[in-house]
Amino acid sequence: MDNKRLKFGIIGCGRIAQRHAEHIRKSGDLVAVCDIVSEKADDLAKLHGAKAYSNTDEFLKEHPEMDVVAICSPNGLHAEHSVKALKAGFHVLCEKPMALSVHDCGEMINMAEKANRRLFIVKQNRFNPPVAAVKNLIEEGRLGKVYSVQLNCFWNRNEAYYKNSWKGTKNMDGGTLYTQFSHFVDLLYWLIGDVKTVHAFGGNYHHENIIEFEDSGVICMKFYNGVIGTINYTVNSFDKNMEGSLTIFGEKGTIKIGGQYLNELEYQKIDGYEIKDLPPGNPPNNYGQYQGSMSNHDKVYQNLVEVLTGNGVIATNGFEGLKTVEIIDKIYSAMQ
Repeated sequence: MDNKRLKFGIIGCGRIAQRHAEHIRKSGDLVAVCDIVSEKADDLAKLHGAKAYSNTDEFLKEHPEMDVVAICSPNGLHAEHSVKALKAGFHVLCEKPMALSVHDCGEMINMAEKANRRLFIVKQNRFNPPVAAVKNLIEEGRLGKVYSVQLNCFWNRNEAYYKNSWKGTKNMDGGTLYTQFSHFVDLLYWLIGDVKTVHAFGGNYHHENIIEFEDSGVICMKFYNGVIGTINYTVNSFDKNMEGSLTIFGEKGTIKIGGQYLNELEYQKIDGYEIKDLPPGNPPNNYGQYQGSMSNHDKVYQNLVEVLTGNGVIATNGFEGLKTVEIIDKIYSAMQ
């Protein structure tokens, strides 16, 4: 594929698909889009000069020239759509969460292996400048032995956010940790390691008859490497998002990434070292009434193109996507 302009397709034409389409235009050509709501597919196709479909099988069959299919459908359909696209011979870029069960993640990975195709998972918060800086810090051993970690996710999701939507349903959304905070759980895995033991409490305090799962949770965990940690999360922050923060306590330093979207370095005290001159991050995804996580999809697509056209190293592979789902599954299995 050297020096070739990649051709893309999109399954699922909601809000996040529009962001994908924008970055596809910079990275290659958007050939076709598909959504069971034909009006959504038509609108996105017209905007980007693509062909619209409402049937995934027809979409995949009609465009063998596509190199990559981006999966932007509801969470509960990620596995089905990814497996279909991989089986049809296309590389896949799947939005978070990878799937809603460990089994489904395994099926996706197996199909990628069988089809000899790449499976990319969107984890754009890894590209936030302070997050990338802390990852380097840990890998260089500048914090020494890591003792404990604290993750806070305090956001607002009101009734209007869930209205007339797949969001809030158990089978398509999966839970607050899947839709709102899977990026944060991914960063715990990426920065600290895999989780061994979990104790968790959760409840639906403000969204009764609106969502089918918890809107708040408190989690205590122990990692395989001995680090202990907590997660406190809610979508009940009054009126607006408050913070997303990650604090790491180590032998040679303490560091806190904060802001609403892990986009600011809020505190650092490191033995003989200081993080300086961080580049500004991208603004958060703006969805009108609320904002989501950081919009680093440009870096996701840049990595994808580097991997498929040159010698790039995949930023987030299927195994890492599975690990996030596995940790969330452990939390929900333990939740009282």
